[in-house]
Amino acid sequence: MTEPIKVDIWSDIACPWCFIGKRKFEAGVAAFAAGSDTPVEVEYHSFELAPDTPVDFEGSELDFLVNHKGMPAEQITEMLGRVTGIAAQTGLEFNFDKLRHTNTVLAHQALHFAKAHGKQRELAEVLFRAYFTEGKHVGKIADLAELGASVGLDAAELTAALESDRYLADVRADQAQAQGYGIQGVPFFVIDGKYGVSGAQEAQAFEQVLTQVSAERGA
Repeated sequence: MTEPIKVDIWSDIACPWCFIGKRKFEAGVAAFAAGSDTPVEVEYHSFELAPDTPVDFEGSELDFLVNHKGMPAEQITEMLGRVTGIAAQTGLEFNFDKLRHTNTVLAHQALHFAKAHGKQRELAEVLFRAYFTEGKHVGKIADLAELGASVGLDAAELTAALESDRYLADVRADQAQAQGYGIQGVPFFVIDGKYGVSGAQEAQAFEQVLTQVSAERGA
């Protein structure tokens, strides 16, 4: 069997461009797969955009961004509307009005737990959808255990892992590696360990890089 092309993705559950980038990347992979039998292996890595965020932020996403970015409310509202429109073009429904802003370090630990149990990609999808579409809390252990169970993870085992911070060192290792790569924003894609793609690029960009990597291997 052909060795898969490894794609390492640094992202944060609370990053709208990461969810949009996920969809565009998936479309690029699908286009690549239509003309190649080389599999693509994906691994998510932790990046916290706002590690100082409380678990229970009192206020709306608008309130958070006004305080965090120091921009006028009108400008933030316009920006959120623009992002919602771009998300819709990729088939995603963003509901910023009911989004529950929270700290994401436990969600990142849950993703490492899911990786250890072969369910990381499934949980990443569920967490993004819970946060941006469904208005669910993704910063508390009980809520994360319930979301994990929805993709077939053991809720009790996940709860125990989160309560003990079993995967916190893995989160910190991802963040240190991101710093080593010079990653300052997400999403950031490292393809085959040598090509970096920053931001929510169009599907064609991902398809082209994957095609180039595949061609170089055959050279």
